[in-house]
Amino acid sequence: MVNQELQAAFDRLRSNKTFELFVVGVIIFSALVIGVKTYEIPPAMLQAVAVMDWMITLIFLAEISIRFLGEENKKHFFKVPWNIFDTLIVVVSLIPIEDSEMALIGRLVRIFRVLRMVSIIPELRTLLNSLVKALPQLGYVMLLMFIIFYIYAAIGTTFFETLNPNLWGDISISLLTLFRVMTFEDWTDVMYETMAEYPLSWIYYLTFIFFTAFAFLNMVIGIVVNVLEEEHQRERDLEAEAAGEPGIKDLQRQLEEIKTLLLQQQRAQGMVEPPLSQPLKTES
Repeated sequence: MVNQELQAAFDRLRSNKTFELFVVGVIIFSALVIGVKTYEIPPAMLQAVAVMDWMITLIFLAEISIRFLGEENKKHFFKVPWNIFDTLIVVVSLIPIEDSEMALIGRLVRIFRVLRMVSIIPELRTLLNSLVKALPQLGYVMLLMFIIFYIYAAIGTTFFETLNPNLWGDISISLLTLFRVMTFEDWTDVMYETMAEYPLSWIYYLTFIFFTAFAFLNMVIGIVVNVLEEEHQRERDLEAEAAGEPGIKDLQRQLEEIKTLLLQQQRAQGMVEPPLSQPLKTES
């Protein structure tokens, strides 16, 4: 009974908005501490920063412990990937490796603590989950974009290599040049340089920009937005289900059941009209 009361108390604490805002504030402060370390500061200030860094780590340890103790089923806690990520970051941060050969790893782990903002804020988790779910569809678009890049890079190397080897010397350099063109980074300078020798080379650049910057990038944005909307709808359905309200799928299922019942009732009463594909029989 006491354990259940403690678990309920920890669950209320971890669900408290003030507690979540406090953790977000600590994560932001942790990011600032990481930024301060990149400057040349006096030894006394450096020591104070190190103390603050350990205080942040202890706060994170307390926060992850509260979240774990507030979980009703402890086994389910580590089934959530974000909980595993947070736990690894906190545990590795506790290892004193600042003065060892693995000091670089310790600094990198502390930098990744900023990513805990994603695990705390649900909206950021939704965005990242949508991006991950969109990757299979994005893979085919990116593959097609790479094929277009490769074809244009081969054409550019063939025609423009002698004009400027620094931009078109081989296919790998040509790919970098085309990426510069796609991002509109001084791409007109590249175009005018080739137009001096090949006046119609503007067709090469404009068609490439149309395929990549306009067509494929808009396809990528469309896929991400569509998956994001599906993720939002799924969350709304889960919230409606938790509140005991019917979601979109439940409503669709109920409508199908009502439609089936109406058809059965009409068949029983002989009121069902013949299918449109069959011609109506007229009395002679």
